[in-house]
Amino acid sequence: MTHFEKIAAGLKDRGLDAMLVTSEPGEFYAVGFHGEGAALITPDKTWYYTDSRYIEAAQSLIAGAEVILWTSDNTYRKQIAELVKTHSVVKLGFEEEYMSVADHTAWTKDVEAEFVPASSLLTDLRMVKDADELAAMKEAQRITDEALLEILNFIKPGLTESEVAARLTYIMARKGAERNSFDPIVACGANGSKPHAIPGPDVIQMGQFVTMDFGCKVGGYCSDMTRTVAVGQPTEEMELVYNTVLKAQLAGIATARAGVTGKEVHEAGAKVIADAGYGEYFGHGFGHSLGIEIHENPRFSSLWNKPIPAGALLSAEPGIYIPGKFGVRIEDVIMLTEDGCIDITHSPKQLIIL
Repeated sequence: MTHFEKIAAGLKDRGLDAMLVTSEPGEFYAVGFHGEGAALITPDKTWYYTDSRYIEAAQSLIAGAEVILWTSDNTYRKQIAELVKTHSVVKLGFEEEYMSVADHTAWTKDVEAEFVPASSLLTDLRMVKDADELAAMKEAQRITDEALLEILNFIKPGLTESEVAARLTYIMARKGAERNSFDPIVACGANGSKPHAIPGPDVIQMGQFVTMDFGCKVGGYCSDMTRTVAVGQPTEEMELVYNTVLKAQLAGIATARAGVTGKEVHEAGAKVIADAGYGEYFGHGFGHSLGIEIHENPRFSSLWNKPIPAGALLSAEPGIYIPGKFGVRIEDVIMLTEDGCIDITHSPKQLIIL
């Protein structure tokens, strides 16, 4: 079953006559293409609208949906308004999590239907990856794993964080990545206490940790991985913190399986950190889902009280961040199964000393 067929199959249960898809991730999930247009999905048919910049590619890449050109004189909103009329669409689902107030005002002005918030129709489907999605994510992760091995031979005292980040981007592109999943995070020394530090001119020095959080896209799907390495011999405290984070990650991964809540997994990892006396230095969730976007639902978080389905892929990334000193984060991506989980990240996790 194609993704737009899955969306169509979910319309009735939500009381919808059709689904309007306008976001970049929604478009890509629905039809496997993004051309700055829109899709309309009914129980019987899907239409996809794009402009002259993308029409040729869309027609060659999209199967099973009618691909239609829109122009400034005959916009996709105007054409979809006509479809809504001719197909007697009364309740039209839309992606309220992505649509701006200005766009909503324009759509509701031009299209005679009741606009029903229905982002969850797509995001719920996106929680569980099919075979093609999983294959793309595994390939993206393979490239990310290989990039780590190569960057370890590049890092040395005297390099800046920015140089390492740029090299990671280059390595992943050379190995077949379409693009980065997100701007790489490279943080040395005290900058490591900032979970989302921006690489800058700070120079790597002996005796420091270097945290690298990076990933790439293949087939439109993301990878994500974090490793913290030591440049030169770490202190006893650095080793203690590193091993605590690793134990926390392994505890969360051991708890993860289909049917558990994100809160259960988060608390399993957080307890290890708290018991070691570092609870105040772990402030974010244990992990997040990823796929078309780098941050998706469900989450390994104290706020996620719903069971997580089999086939969901999430990061497992606890950390300890001590302001003014250093930080440690270790991140893998795991797929939940009925019996536990499968780690699709294959990079070593024991402390690496360069």
